[in-house]
Amino acid sequence: MADQNLIGTPWGETELDLIVADHFAMLAAQLEGRPFVKAHHRAALMQHVDRTNRSVEYKHMNISAVLTELGHPTIQGYKAKDHYQDALVDAVARYLSAHPEVLEVPVLAPTQDGFSEPPTLFETEPPPLVAKAKLRSEPLERLVRKFDPVARDFRNRALGKAGEEAVFFAEQQRLRSADRADLARKVRWTAQEDGDGAGYDIASFELSGSERLIEVKTTTGSDRTPFFLTRNEEALSRERPDAFRLYRLYDFHRAPRVFTLTPPLGDHVVLEAETWRAGFG
Repeated sequence: MADQNLIGTPWGETELDLIVADHFAMLAAQLEGRPFVKAHHRAALMQHVDRTNRSVEYKHMNISAVLTELGHPTIQGYKAKDHYQDALVDAVARYLSAHPEVLEVPVLAPTQDGFSEPPTLFETEPPPLVAKAKLRSEPLERLVRKFDPVARDFRNRALGKAGEEAVFFAEQQRLRSADRADLARKVRWTAQEDGDGAGYDIASFELSGSERLIEVKTTTGSDRTPFFLTRNEEALSRERPDAFRLYRLYDFHRAPRVFTLTPPLGDHVVLEAETWRAGFG
């Protein structure tokens, strides 16, 4: 039974370290497809933490909220809940500093010869643009800067390539399903055949035969995980608003989903300058 004197009091450092470690143990099992029972984990944890079932459950949902900020998958059934103490952020930071490998999430990677069976991409609506973003605490801001999900996705070439290949097959299937096999045969994986720099990854078609130039952005995180947009991609979206489409793939570690953004991109996302080109004249 939980210590009545602890009910309603902030969790201590040792308690937080224990629940964060348990959370990542369950998450690892989920990502690897191993069975686990949350109630069993909760009961074992409560042998060392004098907290109620409700308190333990809510703290797991707080951890999900922190991981969402990091663009990391979360445990199914533990919906993200904000309003957590900075000490929890510090506990997550300690765990990730000691175990940075947990951020390397397995993705739906193709075989050497491509996907044996292309994944189904479930279409969703884009997340709404928030008029006023919530302010992060300084500990959370430091955590996100240290384990930047945008940079992590950008560096993960296998993730980017797998996402592009999934869209390449999906576009062919979309056209074949609409009796436009003639167009399906002409779909090009431009980034693979010609290299980066065109401002888009896949050259596809509308059913009318007009061009659809697709830039693919892929993450193992949620639909609200930010992403990098290059100067070429942003310029092409303005120059060819009729043809440019941005496909955002997310949850790419289990059941990949996708939503589409159409120009002007500023109607859907907040565009912020992230880096500068430095020259001498």
